[in-house]
Amino acid sequence: MASIRALGRARSDIDVVSRAGLPLHAFMTEASASLGSVVPFVAGCVSTLDPQTAMVSGTVKLEALSGRNDADVAWARIEYGEDDPTAMQALLLSGRTAIGVSQETEGLVERSVRMAQLLIPYFGFYDEARVVFTDRAGAWGCLAIFRGSDDRAFSHDELDFLASVAPAFTRGIRTGLLAQPSPRTQPVDMGPAVVIVDANDRIVQSSERARQLYERMAALPGWADPLHMVQALVSGARRQARGETDQQPRIRMRTIDGVWVVLHAALLSGDADRAGEVIVTIDEARPQEIADIVAGAFALTSRESEVMALVLRGADTKQMADALHVSAYTVQDHLKSIFDKSGVTSRRELVARVYFDHHLPRLESGLDIRA
Repeated sequence: MASIRALGRARSDIDVVSRAGLPLHAFMTEASASLGSVVPFVAGCVSTLDPQTAMVSGTVKLEALSGRNDADVAWARIEYGEDDPTAMQALLLSGRTAIGVSQETEGLVERSVRMAQLLIPYFGFYDEARVVFTDRAGAWGCLAIFRGSDDRAFSHDELDFLASVAPAFTRGIRTGLLAQPSPRTQPVDMGPAVVIVDANDRIVQSSERARQLYERMAALPGWADPLHMVQALVSGARRQARGETDQQPRIRMRTIDGVWVVLHAALLSGDADRAGEVIVTIDEARPQEIADIVAGAFALTSRESEVMALVLRGADTKQMADALHVSAYTVQDHLKSIFDKSGVTSRRELVARVYFDHHLPRLESGLDIRA
């Protein structure tokens, strides 16, 4: 384990970059580099999650995994399709922040389906530390770092350190979602995209819109194959159909154009030769569908989130006061706090921030942004 001084310096560095308002990729890589200086690893992944469903919405690869996307779909199939007590969603349900697979399995890491079927035979990783980044709004991201056969297992002290920096990673990911730059590439007037996956998890039909979206999701530098999100949804839909979970398979994420999209999956009914097919739909997110992410990213309180939702519906101060059973002065206090946290000065600017920031590239190209 690193010295107390080195641990303190790394913790401080991660805290500083988490408050710098960096775009996601920049924050993830800088914070992970500071982490690796005191908790060494041979490879890793930092992922964003949809805070409402805790499903993966993007992944940055680190060290030996950088540029390797050949096993992303297999990982998603195992992570969301198998019953593994070390899966991220199981970790979230347990209320724990950081675990080491070797410690969880008492050194018998093959007990983990993910280790036995993928990480050991395919990559030669023999231990994994997993950390979830959460706050009261939900799970914003997660970290997985790996060690090889010649490395020692992650220690209790190292896992405690990972848990101690989780709030800073949460902050950095949360704010980085809104700090992502929107490259001025020519956006697509998208419409819905459709992908159909057969019982063997092979894509058998895909619309042209889906191909265009893959290109935009894959164009984020250093990110994993976007098809791992499709597979996560497919695996989640299969588990939901079997009654193993009541989790609705749904992901909200941003494309390289800065546009929010929402992905859904559902099992299709059909004849024997079409049994087990899953349809994944990808569509541009309506502003109200991302309002809770924006509220969480601004760290709004529950009441401030309610006020913001009423602002987005066009309610005036009296209507908000009546709806919330508070005074007009209380509404104004909440609005002032919301303005301070979101960096705006008026309701009009707030509406523009939520409704139009993610549509800006399309708006500038003269495309229709109406829901």
